[in-house]
Amino acid sequence: MKMTKELMRGAFLLFMGLTAAAQTNVTKAVWGHTSDGTPVEIYTLKSKTLEVRATSYGARLVSIKSPDRDGRMEDVVLGYDSLQNYLDDPKTHVGTVVGRFGNRIAKGSFSIDGKTYHIPLNNGHNALHGGTVGFDRYVWAGHEIPGGVEFSLVSPDGDMGFPGTLKAKVRYTLDNDELRIDYFGTTDKPTVVNLTNHSYFNLSGDDRGNILGEVVMLNADRFTPVNSELIPTGEQSSVKGTALDFRHEMAIGSRINDADEQLRLAGGYDHNFVLNGPEGQLKLAARVYNPRSGRVLTVKTTEPGVQFYSGNHLDGTFVGRYKTRYAIHSGFCLETQHFPDSPNEPGFPTTLLKPGEELHSTTTLTFTTRK
Repeated sequence: MKMTKELMRGAFLLFMGLTAAAQTNVTKAVWGHTSDGTPVEIYTLKSKTLEVRATSYGARLVSIKSPDRDGRMEDVVLGYDSLQNYLDDPKTHVGTVVGRFGNRIAKGSFSIDGKTYHIPLNNGHNALHGGTVGFDRYVWAGHEIPGGVEFSLVSPDGDMGFPGTLKAKVRYTLDNDELRIDYFGTTDKPTVVNLTNHSYFNLSGDDRGNILGEVVMLNADRFTPVNSELIPTGEQSSVKGTALDFRHEMAIGSRINDADEQLRLAGGYDHNFVLNGPEGQLKLAARVYNPRSGRVLTVKTTEPGVQFYSGNHLDGTFVGRYKTRYAIHSGFCLETQHFPDSPNEPGFPTTLLKPGEELHSTTTLTFTTRK
């Protein structure tokens, strides 16, 4: 009888998964070509609630259309109308999957088993988001899966200085009001991996001003303080009594100009928050409410941290949809991740991936409304 119940439960879960997938329509098209003629695809995922577009260039999210409290659909992530705009933007990482190591590695170097590896520096004295040519500049292989799309990439041994051939996959699946992102990776040599998505959100709509009025809650009692180069000091400090305390809902702009040393160093928010709850289990990371539109974004993840970034370095250089110049604070990021500079901080959760192991992490983005 026990086996029968387990089989019935498994069949029920499979049925529910297939049903959800059946309610999401997936189409694809060739979106353009890179300068060397490589074709780039774009996939459109449609459920009853959301429309999501993702491209094989950087495995990036191009668009997420979500209804406001009155049912009006608008893009809630920053993005461009054409592939060429993405090819011309090497700076913002808008919408992309960053890797092989998202966020910063101090001095672009780390050691594994006594051997030191060097990553090209592209952020002052440090390496950011995988070096000068990260995963955002690659064309991934894409194919349709039930309810979504899977992108895959083979990063060869020595790519940007990282050891080991890394086989990475990213899956986007859409179920009604939830977009699920699953990251996978395997390697043939010990290496370090930290994959995340670098979408900029604006829950008013990506052409409707800044995000300083967005109300944020972060499920984190601690954060990792940084030095003048935004490299973690190795500490995990309490947010209590600081401008980084988002344990209760707080507008982004309410304290962003406070005389707080961490805000001064980053020019706003650009910090890793240590999430409450066990690593490896799906848990609440953040909730963001936009009073203007009524939209609510809820982020859950199996990762131990989330980088909250308030778009401090957007400077109007790049023009997005609707001829919108993406100026400072045009969007915010919630990059679910392992901590920055983890390879050089033994007290941080490890990002080491060994042969025979499989990296797998999950992040969900749920879009609802509040009256």
